[in-house]
Amino acid sequence: MEVIEITQDEFNDKIKEGKVLVDCYADWCGPCRMLSPIIDEVAKKTEDCKFYKLNVDDSEEVAEEYGIMSIPTILVFEDGKLKHNEVGFKPADEIEKLIK
Repeated sequence: MEVIEITQDEFNDKIKEGKVLVDCYADWCGPCRMLSPIIDEVAKKTEDCKFYKLNVDDSEEVAEEYGIMSIPTILVFEDGKLKHNEVGFKPADEIEKLIK
């Protein structure tokens, strides 16, 4: 799979079916830039999960709904239900555990 950038308007539609990881980030965030290639790497070797990126600066309603106060934040959904909300940089093995 590849990581696809989504907007606030697409968010609810994208998370409603299956297993979904959303990387919530901002362009100015250093740890977000460090995390992005790791999520790309995990996505390339994962078949049963969809991967999306959401810029929280452009998606304030989603950030508020999910209480995103710090970034990067990783949200993992299964059939529209939030399963994990992880804040901060994570190595690949921890991200893989979140989506298993």
